[in-house]
Amino acid sequence: MKKVGFLRPSPLTKMSRNEPRTLRERIAESLRESIIRGLLGPGERIAEPELAQAFGISRTPIREALRQLESEGFLTVRPHRGAIVSPITPTDVREFYAVKGLLEGDAARLAAPHLRPRDVARLADLNSLMGEAARRNDVKEFFDLDNQFHEIFHRACGNEKLRSLIHSLVQHYVHVRIAAMSVPGRMQSSVKQHQEIVKAAKAKDAERVGQVMRGNAEQGAESLVRQLREGNAGKGSEERRTGNARPVTLQAGPRGPRRGAPEYPTDPQDQTA
Repeated sequence: MKKVGFLRPSPLTKMSRNEPRTLRERIAESLRESIIRGLLGPGERIAEPELAQAFGISRTPIREALRQLESEGFLTVRPHRGAIVSPITPTDVREFYAVKGLLEGDAARLAAPHLRPRDVARLADLNSLMGEAARRNDVKEFFDLDNQFHEIFHRACGNEKLRSLIHSLVQHYVHVRIAAMSVPGRMQSSVKQHQEIVKAAKAKDAERVGQVMRGNAEQGAESLVRQLREGNAGKGSEERRTGNARPVTLQAGPRGPRRGAPEYPTDPQDQTA
C-alpha cells in the first residue's frame, strides 16, 4: 500500500483559531473530503507522520480524527499498520442496507400515526431541497438533507432503542451511503421514492410508509452493487484487451461521482460471470 503525500496544510492553517470546530473535527473533515473527492482511494494508507508534518501539529488530534473516521466507516485502523481507506464490497452493501431497511421501515411505520401536519410539511420541504441538490449533483448537501428527512421518522417512532440502533448503524456506514448516493441517477430516484413516503405519511398510511422506506433502502443497495459489478466487468474487459489490470472508478467527486481512481473491490462470491 502506498503512502499518500498529496495533503496540503492550507485547509487547516488558513482557518481562524476562533473557528468553533475542534482541530480534530477539522482534520477529520479534510480527510473525509479527500476520500469523497477521490484524492484518497480504497486501500490507500493514511500516514500520521506525514499529516503531522503537513499541518504542523502534534499527532494526538490526528489520531483522534482517524478514530472518528473509523467510526464512520471511512477508515480501517489496523494494529501496527496504521489506517487505510476502507474498501466497499457488494456483501457490505447488501448486509448494511438489508438491516437499514428493516430498522428504518419499522421506525417509519411506528412514526406515521404520530406525525403532525408540520412534520409532513417539513418532509416535503426537505425533499424539495433534495431535488435541487440532485439537480446540482451536490452529494454532500443531499446527504445532509437526507439525514434530516429520516431523522423526522426516527424521532417520532416512540422507540428510543430503535432510534439509537439506527443512528449507530448509519453512522458506521456513512461511506457506503455516500457511495450509493454518488451513483449516477440515484439521488433523482431517491427523491421520487421520498415523494411516495411523504404522500403515504400525509395519508397516515403506516404500512405504506414502512414499505416505501424499505424499498428506498433496497434500491440504494441495488444501484451501488450494480455499479460495483459494472466496474469489475470493465476492469476484466481492459485486462482482456491489454493483459494488464486497470483500476475502475467508483467514488464521489466534488459534486458527485468521478472516474479515474481505484475501484472498491468486490468479494469473490459476488463476481459476475
